[in-house]
Amino acid sequence: MSEPVFHVPVTRPWMDEREAEAACRPLLTGWVTQGPEVAAFERKFAEYVGAAHACAVANCTAALHLALLVVGVRPGDEVITVSHSFIATANSIRYCGATPVFVDIQPETFNIDPALIEAAITERTRAILCVHQVGMPCDLAAISAIARRYRLPVVEDAACASGSEIFWNGRWERIGRPHGDIACFSFHPRKLLTTGDGGMLTTNDPNLDGQFRRWRQHSMSVSDTVRHGAREVMFESYLELGYNYRMTDIQAAVGREQLKRLPEIVARRRELAQRYCQLLAGIPGLGLPLEPEWARTNWQSFIVRLPPHCNQRQVMQHMLDAGVSTRRGIMCAHREPAYRKETWSCSRGPDGCGCAPGMCDRLAESERAQDTCIILPLYHQLTEAEQEYVVEQLGGAFRLR
Repeated sequence: MSEPVFHVPVTRPWMDEREAEAACRPLLTGWVTQGPEVAAFERKFAEYVGAAHACAVANCTAALHLALLVVGVRPGDEVITVSHSFIATANSIRYCGATPVFVDIQPETFNIDPALIEAAITERTRAILCVHQVGMPCDLAAISAIARRYRLPVVEDAACASGSEIFWNGRWERIGRPHGDIACFSFHPRKLLTTGDGGMLTTNDPNLDGQFRRWRQHSMSVSDTVRHGAREVMFESYLELGYNYRMTDIQAAVGREQLKRLPEIVARRRELAQRYCQLLAGIPGLGLPLEPEWARTNWQSFIVRLPPHCNQRQVMQHMLDAGVSTRRGIMCAHREPAYRKETWSCSRGPDGCGCAPGMCDRLAESERAQDTCIILPLYHQLTEAEQEYVVEQLGGAFRLR
């Protein structure tokens, strides 16, 4: 087998000496965890998305856990969400001792189908956890209307959605404003804005923000910054069960530089996504992603749907042999071995759907998306030649089927 013309990863962070220099700032000051860099990053992120408050934490899973706790999710409760998401979405509900009630997705956007939410609401429902899948905003207008009718809080899993926008009340607004009660972001390396790892909660409610800040630091009565700056000896106390969900100043310093880049990153990805659509239009039967007129995705990932006769694994292997990395369609939590042990439901009945392990006829679109979709390489530095090579190899995989 000849050496591939290109080696194209599925993604690649955009960083350079600016992030390296930023990381040195806290190292040289000696304050390396949850200090002035974190505070500055929080202010800038809140300003960017248009939220009143932003609270940095260790990762998005921690953010989701705190968000659900703060809206009152407790053992025995139910939270409506999707199975078609990274497993952290469902896990955060289980961390609270609650049961995820999975609703199927819309095949066009890979997001929760609002038309199915109301039927899943029971007397035990405490929240709706919606996901902006791969950065594509979900239908928050429809979801929020249902939530208001039933007086349910809405938590947005915006892990992938830094820089995405939604048309709201006659104007474009960034995801994270928030349009529910709380939005939760991830800064993992596969996201547009990365700090290596890390997360952020945004809200307009100062009481929720205050609770996040206490919980992320073991519910300490006095913060580190206040205690270290005090002119008198201070003894802290621990008011309730808390968590060690802090972000480091090293991460936050990198995040501040990444945030400056974010508008350019989003613009570049939108350009590359449009070009993908043009290049891929000639492949018969290939399903291309759809952006609703009221949404502007950041194109965190570019997902295509293979025709029914194509074998997902064979297509991916052909491309890998040619030096092109891909990923399968977004996972479904209910199909994972862990959720043969963990509690979940897709119906109003106490015994769930009664389907075989890893199968659920009420989550058919979710399962089909996982089995028939692949994620193509997309990142800021992707060249036109590399993109054309990706398309060439995908077309070649179709010809070899």
